[in-house]
Amino acid sequence: MSETQATDTGRVAAVLARYPRHDPGDLVNILHDLQAEFRYLTETALQEAAAYLGLPPAQVYGVTTFYHGFHTEPRGEHTCTVCMGTACHVRGAPRLLEQLERDTGVAAGGTTPDLSLNVEEVSCVGACAIGPLVILDGDTHGHMTADDLSRLVTKLLDNEGRE
Repeated sequence: MSETQATDTGRVAAVLARYPRHDPGDLVNILHDLQAEFRYLTETALQEAAAYLGLPPAQVYGVTTFYHGFHTEPRGEHTCTVCMGTACHVRGAPRLLEQLERDTGVAAGGTTPDLSLNVEEVSCVGACAIGPLVILDGDTHGHMTADDLSRLVTKLLDNEGRE
């Protein structure tokens, strides 16, 4: 076992310890907690969760791939989501997404190679009155322009590099 695998195993064990009943009904909550720990669901985490709960690994993987919110590939530390709902779309959301893709070199649904940022688009977030909008790490920014978005993302990533 490599040092990374041993570290991952320890981190997985710490998450699983929060669920002392070994109840298969806790699977989704465990997956959420594991994803919060690693920013995605590692193979080690899925295998250990299956063993801990006494479930077949295929069942755990099936639940993981069923829900859109779970990820099995490395994710960036930050997420920028562009709303593409009708109201946002007619107010310029496609230009926002195009600018974001140009600035990051990553298409919607992708992650920058340095794992700093995920670029996402969604159908609608239900905040039509302030569109076009983006959600950056859970914070909603309305009435966005392409220039505003570039500045926002550049500032976020520049600050990240200084820490």
